[in-house]
Amino acid sequence: MTRAAVVTGIGVVAPGGIGREAFWSLLTEGRTATRAITHFDPAPFRSRIAAEADFDPLEAGLSYQQNRRMDRAAQFAVVSAREALADSGLEPESTPPHRRAVTIGSAVGCTTSLEEEYQVLSDGGRHRLVDHTYGTPHLYDHMVPSTIAVEVARDTAAEGEVSLVSTGCTSGIDAVAQGARCITEGTADVVLAGATDAPLSPITSACFDAIKATSPNNSDPGHASRPFDADRDGFVLGEGAAVLVLEERGAARRRGARIYAEIGGVANRSNAFHMTGLKPDGREMAEAITVALDRARMAPEDVDYINAHGSGTKQNDRHETAAFKRSLGDRAYRVPVSSIKSMVGHSLGAIGSIELAACALVIDRGVVPPTANLHTRDPECDLDYVPLTARECEVDAVLSVGSGFGGFQSAMVLRRPAA
Repeated sequence: MTRAAVVTGIGVVAPGGIGREAFWSLLTEGRTATRAITHFDPAPFRSRIAAEADFDPLEAGLSYQQNRRMDRAAQFAVVSAREALADSGLEPESTPPHRRAVTIGSAVGCTTSLEEEYQVLSDGGRHRLVDHTYGTPHLYDHMVPSTIAVEVARDTAAEGEVSLVSTGCTSGIDAVAQGARCITEGTADVVLAGATDAPLSPITSACFDAIKATSPNNSDPGHASRPFDADRDGFVLGEGAAVLVLEERGAARRRGARIYAEIGGVANRSNAFHMTGLKPDGREMAEAITVALDRARMAPEDVDYINAHGSGTKQNDRHETAAFKRSLGDRAYRVPVSSIKSMVGHSLGAIGSIELAACALVIDRGVVPPTANLHTRDPECDLDYVPLTARECEVDAVLSVGSGFGGFQSAMVLRRPAA
C-alpha cells in the first residue's frame, strides 16, 4: 500500500498573535500586523516597517537557559513544535525516538543573534578586528543554522533524521516536502516539519533597501503590504514560524487522529536566470505546479484555492499570475487566489510553512483568507484575489506556491483525505 503523509498537528508563531488560533483569527478577519519597526532604530533605512511577532520566550514556556542559548528563530521553532505536538494528540511513548524526525527550513538562520554579537564584539562597529573574548559561549551555535533543527529535536526527543533546509524563500515548502518524503519512504513515523526565521535586524533591512525590494510606505504601515494591487511598491518584512506534525495516513487513522490535510504532490524548479529577477512568463513556476498536480494525480479543475506567494513586488505578482494561467488554463480565472503576506508580511524562509499551516486550516474550516489592502485592480493581475474579506467555501484541494531568490520555484498540493 502506498504511504501518504498527512498533517495531524499545527503550531504557529506569527505576527498579530502567538498560536494557531490567534493566527487563524487574524487571517479570517483580514487584519494586518504590519507596523513601524520596534526591534531596533529603523531611522537610517528606506523601509522602516515590518510585521513583528509579539513574542516573549518566557511567557511562551521557554526556560531562562533556553532563552539565553537560543536565537529568536530557534525559539519560534521550538514553541511552534510544542504546540503542533500538543495539537496532534500524540503521546510521547507512542513512537520510538528513532522513528521521529525533524526537518526545519530557514533562509537566514540566526541573524538576530549574529547581529547582536557583532555589535558586542566590534563595540558597535568601532573595531575592524573584533575581540572574541566578549562573545557568548553560544556563538558557534548561532553560526551554524542546523542548530535550529537540533534544538527542536532535543526538545521533542526526536532521534531520527534531523535536517535543516535553506533554499531562500521556498525553505518552508521545501522543508515540509522533505518531511513528507521521510514519511512516504518509511524512514520515519512522525515528522516535525516546518520553518522559522527572525530576520528583523539592521543587516537585513540594509540588504533589502539596497535592491529596493521592500515597501517605503512608512507613513501607513498597516496598508503597505499590497499584493496584486496596482499601487504596490514592495514587500514588508516579517518574522515567525510554523511547524506541522506529519504522520503516515493509515497510522493516523488507526489512532483516531484529527487529519487536517494530506500532502498530495510537490515539485521544484529553478529558472537559472537571475539571482533576484524573474521572467514575466512564469514558465518555471508553471512547470512546478503542473508536476505537483501530476504527482497528486489531480487536474487543474480539482484545485479549489491557491495560496499565492504574493509578495507585493511588481515582478513577482505578474510572474505568478502568468504561471497560474499557464499551468491551470481557464481554471485560473475561476479559482480564488490570495496572499496572506498582506497581513503577516514576508518572513523569508518561514513564510512557506506559515502559508501551509493556513492552507491546512482552510481545508479543515472552509474559509479562504483574503488579500488585505487590495483596493485598486492591476490590469496585469486579473484573477480572483479575494480582496479584503474572507470567503466561506468548501475547499478540498489547495495549491500553495513559493518563489525565492536564486530562481527557486516550489509548489505543493494539500487535499482533504479520502474517506
